[in-house]
Amino acid sequence: MRKLTKSSTDKSLMGVCGGIAEFFGISSFVVRLLFFLTFTVSLWVYFILNIILVEKRSR
Repeated sequence: MRKLTKSSTDKSLMGVCGGIAEFFGISSFVVRLLFFLTFTVSLWVYFILNIILVEKRSR
C-alpha cells in the first residue's frame, strides 16, 4: 500500500510537490507547474499538505 508523503530527495521548498509527483509517477515539474498556474487556490492546499504530510523515511 502506497502512502502520500513529502519527498526527501525532490525538494524545492518543503517536498510537497515532489511527494505528489513520486506518488503518481509523474514529473515534479508538471506538479509544480500546475500549482503555479492555479496559485490562488493551490497556495492554501500546499500549506495544508505541508502540515498533514509526513517526511518520507530513507531506507
